[in-house]
Amino acid sequence: MEDFIPLSNFDSSSILDKLTELQDSIGTLSIQDGPIASAHVILLAAGVVIFLGVAGEAFFKKTGIPDVAFLMILGVIIGPVFGLIQPEAVIQVVPYFAALALIIIMFDGGLNLDIKHVIRTAHFSVTLAVLGFILSVAMITFAAHFALGWLWLESILLGSIVGGSSSAIVFGLVRNIKISEETKSMLSFESALTDILATIIAFILFEAVFAGHFDLQTLEETLGRAVIVGLVLGFGVGIPWMYVSTKFGNAQHAYMLTLGILFVLFFLANSFGESGALTALVFGLMIGNKRHLSKILRFKLPKIEMDDPTHNQLTFLVRSFFFVFVGLMASFGQVEYLIFGIFITIAVYFGRIFVGKVTLTKRFSLLDRAVTNAMIPRGLAAAVLATYPITMGISNAEAYPQIVFFIILSSVIITTIGLGKSKKIPPPESVEGGFVKSNEDSQRK
Repeated sequence: MEDFIPLSNFDSSSILDKLTELQDSIGTLSIQDGPIASAHVILLAAGVVIFLGVAGEAFFKKTGIPDVAFLMILGVIIGPVFGLIQPEAVIQVVPYFAALALIIIMFDGGLNLDIKHVIRTAHFSVTLAVLGFILSVAMITFAAHFALGWLWLESILLGSIVGGSSSAIVFGLVRNIKISEETKSMLSFESALTDILATIIAFILFEAVFAGHFDLQTLEETLGRAVIVGLVLGFGVGIPWMYVSTKFGNAQHAYMLTLGILFVLFFLANSFGESGALTALVFGLMIGNKRHLSKILRFKLPKIEMDDPTHNQLTFLVRSFFFVFVGLMASFGQVEYLIFGIFITIAVYFGRIFVGKVTLTKRFSLLDRAVTNAMIPRGLAAAVLATYPITMGISNAEAYPQIVFFIILSSVIITTIGLGKSKKIPPPESVEGGFVKSNEDSQRK
């Protein structure tokens, strides 16, 4: 336990400085082995990704199998298998593309959350997020320490990277599952919270592993500052922007202006010590619920189409390409990492069932509970964070992307199987049985 010696002179602001240095060092890297791939190969790969993404969405709506698995496998095929695109070069690009993916997907998640449902189920979401994250981190930490022989700090870092479900996947899954709106909001909000927890805590642990010590006070201060900054920026800019955006006479570029504000917010959040994930989520929540909030704030809104096709297409592209990137970074050199990833994912699944039993009350139907228990996919945040140990030169750095890839793929497969089984469960016939209302019940009323 010598890794947990407190740092009395440790400055929590050094985390931000270290990340700034990391970004600068990444920016100065050159691809010495040549370009990622020739232009025509990249265009071909882009075309295949778009086609597979569209086909995967259609396939998911009919079968319930997430398109994420197909996109990741495509990345493996064009990267490690055939070598059309060099994974070493991709790793240099991932931090930049991952930042864009994080902004867009968290913003999209906020846009599609109903604030009334979020408030109604917030205590369930927070409990699921905190208990599930802690239990997952604990299981992965002990497994990595005793099975792989890693130091405690390195093991905790791995646990924090894959400790929570992926909002990028959960947001897409819940839209196409016939569960209650409250449960959809609960699972979406929970996944967003765990993404934020994973990001903030992992950045703190990067610094701790690099320094060789861990300070609990730094964790508390950094986490508290990140939450405050995220809420202040999200609410402080989101609410005024709802009003300002209604005053534009030319609404042609309204979405692009909103996107510009979002990028500025992300920069400010990072400058003040927040990853930008919470800020993007809260800002999206404000914009997505502007009709409801405008009644409370008492200002009029013009008729604005909430389902912006530009945003939907942008979210689709960013999400599709990122999971191909995850497949590109896969490596199959160590069989023990494959075995470790599969077994730890199974353990996380059973831990999820335990947390679900502790958290969910009788208000939730059997269908809602089954879907909640199956919702363990890891994805965006884990894939992004797994690349940082390589750029920082941390011990066992090359193992993180390999293990995380197998955990992501295994968790997506388990989630798919669980959702497939939940389809056999009929929704309750009355409101008393849970949040879900059947069509017949709705017609009677």
